[in-house]
Formats: sequence, C-alpha cells, structure tokens
Amino acid sequence: MKHQKLLHHIATGAGFAFLIGWFYVGKLLGFLDWCITLAPAKYEGAALMVGICALMAPGFFIWNAYTRLIERKLDIKGQYYEDAYYNSDEKK
Repeated sequence: MKHQKLLHHIATGAGFAFLIGWFYVGKLLGFLDWCITLAPAKYEGAALMVGICALMAPGFFIWNAYTRLIERKLDIKGQYYEDAYYNSDEKK
C-alpha cells in the first residue's frame, strides 16, 4: 500500500508537470498573444484571462482522465465530488 502511495505521488507530479508544459507550449505557440490581439486595448487583461481559460480547459480534461487512469491502475480508492453529483441524478 505504501508503495502505491509513492507511485501515485510520482504520477501526480508528472501530471502536474504536464499541465505546466501544456501552458508554456500554448504560450510559446502564441495562443495567448493571439487572444489579446482579438480584443481592444482597453480589454487586454480580460482577453488574456479568457485565453488562459480556453488554453487550459483541454489540459485539465486530459489531467482528469490521466488521474482517473492512474488511480484505477494503482487501485487507489476515493470519492470524487462529481461522482456524488452524477450518481444522485441516476437515482432520481
């Protein structure tokens, strides 16, 4: 069990490194600069915020699938808040 916890922490760290890399690749490709150019100069900050949200949404989706896969492979048990939400809809 203790070995699985260590593997889980290493895998989680690798997933977090992926998220950081995802952001920097998007930034290097100029996605955020492109988002800023779409807005008037007065709203550059808002455009940057929307651009970061749009850039990171697919990364967080991949992160979610990755963590679920790792926890399934390592037989880590836990409860997700969204599981309780979606299970309550099925019972109705």
